[in-house]
Amino acid sequence: MEASKNGFERITTSVVNLKHLVETASVDSMIDGEQAKLDVAKEYFDKFEVAMDDDFNTADAISAIFELVKYANSNSAGNNSKQYLNALIDNIIKLSDVLGLIVVKKDEILDKEIDDLIAERQQARKDKNFARADEIRDLLISKEIILEDTREGVRWKRR
Repeated sequence: MEASKNGFERITTSVVNLKHLVETASVDSMIDGEQAKLDVAKEYFDKFEVAMDDDFNTADAISAIFELVKYANSNSAGNNSKQYLNALIDNIIKLSDVLGLIVVKKDEILDKEIDDLIAERQQARKDKNFARADEIRDLLISKEIILEDTREGVRWKRR
């Protein structure tokens, strides 16, 4: 059960990460080489279909989804186009939906106190007051909020 939970989280985390890249992407339309990468990603669709045609072989179908997620994670970055990143997201969602896996998390709304703490932590880091920044991080952890510092900015998720 724990392995299944971890696997599912790997898929949902990938979708969240790709959506974050879409939000920060500066280019809308596909750039050189991205269509070729999407063509490679189609191979995972084909593996999925073969598995499902093989008497609904869900183990192999899920394996194809994991391979697609791994491919998406290693072939996406902040310099990719929104169109390319959205195509990867759509591919993961389409395959997951067939198996009834809901991999898109609903956006959560932080209350004002937590928003303020995140902003205060960011300011403390800018001011090189790392003790205060760590104190705020620990406080947020106690409120079940996990912060992820990325190149594109701070992201959060509930534990």
